[in-house]
Parts: sequence; C-alpha cells; structure tokens
Amino acid sequence: MTITEAPIRRNRRPKKRELFCPAHPEQLIQGNGKKYYLHLLQPEQLQQRGMNAKKAQLIINAYPVLVLSNEWLEELFCPKCGSSRWCHVIKHDKIAHTVRWASRDLWEQVAHVDPTAANPTVSEYTRRNARRNAIKRVDGKRFYD
Repeated sequence: MTITEAPIRRNRRPKKRELFCPAHPEQLIQGNGKKYYLHLLQPEQLQQRGMNAKKAQLIINAYPVLVLSNEWLEELFCPKCGSSRWCHVIKHDKIAHTVRWASRDLWEQVAHVDPTAANPTVSEYTRRNARRNAIKRVDGKRFYD
C-alpha cells in the first residue's frame, strides 16, 4: 500500500433486507410487523414448490405439519402506493427476497388466523362502535357528523 492509497475499511454494519413493491419494482417497501409463517399439511403443497412426489410424501409423513422458515405473510407499506398491503415474502438469502401480493388462499396455510372471521377477543359493543362512523341514516347522511 502506498501513501496515496486510502486504507480499505470494512463496513461492519449488517445489510438490511431489500423488499421491493410488486407494483413499483424500483420502490423499497418497509415492514416490521408480525410475520405469519406458512404451514404445509399436504405433499401437493411441497410439490408446487419444486419437490418430487416421493420425497414430499416422506417429509409429510415425518413432519405432519411442516413450517416453512423461508416463506411468510407480512403487512408491508409502500410509500408510492401510500398504503399497507399483505404480501407473500419468500426469503432467498439474508438480503434477497421475492415479494408478491398475498392471495386469500395463502391465509389457509397460516395457523391460528382466519381472515374471514372477526377477532373473538373484541366485544360486539366495540366492533359496533368502531363501525358507527360508516353507518348512514335512511336519508343518506351519517349519524355522527
């Protein structure tokens, strides 16, 4: 190393994951919400991910519920869209991920979550009062304006 060359410094800060919006491929999206990992119950679900039928059947027989640690559903915010949407995230390595909009059938592969049913811990009174601003009178005006 000569006097004119600057020493090469090692960056010790770990790289963050790079998630890009499916609608805007150049836009980074953020999300630090809860991850809902996918659970597989049938060998056909493994075959859709590229595994042969015999090996998929062996794995499902060994592990009746197989939790995928590299696929999950997460709510992500895109600044360009201006909204949060549920996304299906597939992790390839620490940085590279594939992000797609989550379809409703993926929620069937998540344990303990039913997107069609209301939260059972919320009372009917609270649920009704949360919707009260959306309810309109017969003449089309809102009750609480």
